[in-house]
Amino acid sequence: MTKESRYHGSCLCGNVHYEITPPFSTFQYCHCSRCRKATGSAHASNIIMPPDQFNWLSGEEHVGRYEPAESKHFATCFCKMCGSTLPWLAKTKKAIVIPAGTLDESPKETPERNLFWDSRASWYQFPHQLPAFKTLPGKSEEVCILSSESI
Repeated sequence: MTKESRYHGSCLCGNVHYEITPPFSTFQYCHCSRCRKATGSAHASNIIMPPDQFNWLSGEEHVGRYEPAESKHFATCFCKMCGSTLPWLAKTKKAIVIPAGTLDESPKETPERNLFWDSRASWYQFPHQLPAFKTLPGKSEEVCILSSESI
């Protein structure tokens, strides 16, 4: 693989950096309650891949890990400095989960599916059904019209 085919990622404070080498096993949205708690969002945007395609570049000493005792696969990693969620090795050690929002570049791939749809947050709304603003709404609010081309 060429260097151009690698993606880099980092935490919010920049103390932790990693790289991944495609191809991905899958790119998915997970709506399970653990992913919602770990991300503080309606769902996690996760890239799943074999562990040998992942490499910490710097700051691994700043990475914390939490493993719920009752989970088969789920764990979570985070930056001890800024709290950003970070890639985590599944408890089975057969896959690494990359939080897509931590990538520094946009991947060419897009999410393929939703998991645990029946346990999604009751307040979840499809993004294209909500008003969209180019920036933080203020006195001169400019609403973007979302169409199938813009989503």
